Formats: sequence, structure tokens, C-alpha cells
Amino acid sequence: MKGNGRSGVILVLLTFASSVQAETIAELARATDVVWMITAAALVFFMQAGFALLESGMSRAKNAINVVMKNYTDACVGSIVFWLVGFGLMFGSNPSGWYGIDHFLPHTLTSYDYAFILFQTMFAATAVTIASGAMAERTHFHAYLIGAIITTAIIYPVFGSWAWGSYFDGKGWLAKMGFIDFAGSTVVHSVGGWIALAGVIILGPRLGRFSSEGLKRGIPGHNLTLVALGGFILWLGWFGFNGGSTIKASVDIGLIVLNTHLAAAAGAVGAMLIIKLQRQAITVSMVINGSIAGLVSITAGCATMDPQFAIVTGLLAGFVVVTGSRLMESFAIDDVVDAVSVHAFAGVWGTLAAGLFKSGDLYNMEQVIVQLIGVAAAFAWAFPTALVMYWVIDKVIGLRADAIDEQRGLDFSEHDEVGYPEFQKDLLHSGKQI
Repeated sequence: MKGNGRSGVILVLLTFASSVQAETIAELARATDVVWMITAAALVFFMQAGFALLESGMSRAKNAINVVMKNYTDACVGSIVFWLVGFGLMFGSNPSGWYGIDHFLPHTLTSYDYAFILFQTMFAATAVTIASGAMAERTHFHAYLIGAIITTAIIYPVFGSWAWGSYFDGKGWLAKMGFIDFAGSTVVHSVGGWIALAGVIILGPRLGRFSSEGLKRGIPGHNLTLVALGGFILWLGWFGFNGGSTIKASVDIGLIVLNTHLAAAAGAVGAMLIIKLQRQAITVSMVINGSIAGLVSITAGCATMDPQFAIVTGLLAGFVVVTGSRLMESFAIDDVVDAVSVHAFAGVWGTLAAGLFKSGDLYNMEQVIVQLIGVAAAFAWAFPTALVMYWVIDKVIGLRADAIDEQRGLDFSEHDEVGYPEFQKDLLHSGKQI
């Protein structure tokens, strides 16, 4: 009896120790997940610096500060608005499949939930800042900010709820169909690109960009070194953008990040190849845009695609961005940084590629049809909604800067400062005091 009693005590102790160990391991795993999400969120946040440098470098010196201001305030205003409204619409309980109905002003949640909110906030900031570069050099700062607020509060989160919602209860209607968009080729990039297209259509081209006879005049950016640095920063940030979308410290991150890198490299190669085939000069800005298009295109399928198909996806994205840029020019649409080609067009291709090249289920036309539905839904929602938004802003407060201010530069007219005072002394004394 004594032996049996002793054995029972030992068994109870071992069971208790085992349960404590299991709980400790589970807590450690959860903590690791949180640390990875925070790290990834920081990398995605750093992409705002990449956008600021790239867009500023592709603009003229007289608008450098204005471009940086828009990118900086996107992150500031967008983060608050997404916490107030956007997160609830996108990730709140979604019984209808169309939009979230709760978790606005989210609070009293777990630490893991807060990490998830932070990560998704960085995605919202990325989506809204895509329009900044396209609309550069002729947009009123305050008018742009109003558009950014509406985008972060409504346009981006509503479509996001269709494809990714809900985090708490229910499921978006596109998600129910099996729509593949792991990290947002369509949810983030195509939506942002269609919003940018609406903005540049309402704005019209910059002064002198196209002649009355339809002649195209290039307006070069002031600092290609900044463009290159911005491209490298975006590339680095994308490792967190795609890798962090696991929302846990998973072994799957290895394939995701490798695919991300290969597609970016292939995008640059693809852009160079098609430019060479067209017998034109290979420009650094177009090659960098090719690599970013590769990053955009792989974002949908980076977790469900084998590496060789990541290269194919990125390579063709390079073709898409060069062809898309020429197409936009042919319609006299002035996109300063080719944001529509890079994000909307390459995002569409990448979303379709995720259906075509799904590992273990290649070329499944049923999946491709679902992808097409998602792509069409993104355009049908984001583009007309943004077109109406910018039209109303333009009619009510004015979207486009005055011609004299556009000629002088928005740094001076909008912010009373200039980016390069040593070289812009005449501007400082041309009628407006700073």
C-alpha cells in the first residue's frame, strides 16, 4: 500500500510538472510570435522611409519637402484613423462577409492582439501612401491628407474585410471563395494603385508634361541616388511585409522571404530585358521600379509558390511595369513615380500568378477564376470610390495647387520652406517670407 501511494504521488508530480512545462513552452511560443510580429511591423514601418526617399528623388527639388511631408503624415494620421475606425471595419466581427461591425477603438485585448493591430496598421499606412508619389508636384497638402484619411478609414479596410476579415468572428466573402492574397498584392497594392489612378485622373498632368499636340515631355527627378536608396529600403522592408504576414514565428518564413527576394531580383532583370528589346536606354528609375513590381507581384503567392515560379512571377512583373508605364503615357496620364504600373498592374498580375502557380495545384483554372473575381472586385470598389472622393475634394476645397504655386514649387507654397536653401536662394525672396 505504501509503495502504491508513493507511486501515485510521483505520478501526480510528474503530470503536474509536464503540464507546467507545456504551459511554459506555449507561453514562450506565443511570446516569440509577438516578438516576430513587432519586428516585422518595424520593417514595414521602415518602408515609409523608402517611399519618402524614392518619391522625393523622382520629384523635382522644389517639391522634395512636400513629398516627404505627405509620406510622414500618412504614417501619423493614418495610424490613428486606422485604430479608430479602419481596424474594426477590416477585422471586426464580420457575419455578413462585407465589413466588420465591432472592435472600433480596440482596447482591453491581449498582447498578441495588440501586436496584430500594430502590424496591420503598418499595412494600412503602406496602402495609403502609394497615391502620394503618383499625385506628386501638383496636389494641395491639406486636400491630399483628407483623401488619405478617407482611404485609411473606409476604402482600404472595406476591401480588406472582403479578402482577409475577420480576425474575431465571421469571414469575408472573397476569403470564403478561397481567394489567395497572402500579404496583399491586391488588398494593399492594387487597391492603393487604383486609388492613385483615380487621383491622377482628377488632377490632370503636371504643367508641361504633355504638349497640346500630345508630345510627351519627360520631367526628370532631382536625385536618383535617393531613388536607389529608397528602393533598397523598400526591398528590405518587404522581408517583414511578407514574412510577417505569417503572424507567427513559423518555419514557413524561410520560403516566403526567399521567394520575396528572388521575385524582386527577377523584376529588375525583367525590366532591363524588355527595355533592351525596345532598344531604349536602361534607366535606374525603371530598373528599381521593376524590382518593386517584382516585390508587389510575389506578395500574393509568396507562401504558396515554389521558388522557380517566384522568379517567373517577378520577371513578368518587370515586363508589366515597363509596358504599363508606356500605356499610361499613351493616355496622357501623368504618374510621377509610375505607382499605378508598379502597384496596380503588377498587383493584378501577382494575384493571378498566385492562382496559376499554387504549389501542388498548378494552373487550376477554378482558382484563377476566383483570383480574377478578387482582382475585379478590388478595381470595382477602389477606383470609382476614390474617383468620387477626389472629385468631391476638388470641388469643395480644391485638389490641385494653383499654376503659380506649381511653377514655384509646393515646398515653398505649401510649407514655407525649401529642401535645398543653398541652391534656392532666389526662391526665398520671390514674394513670400519664410
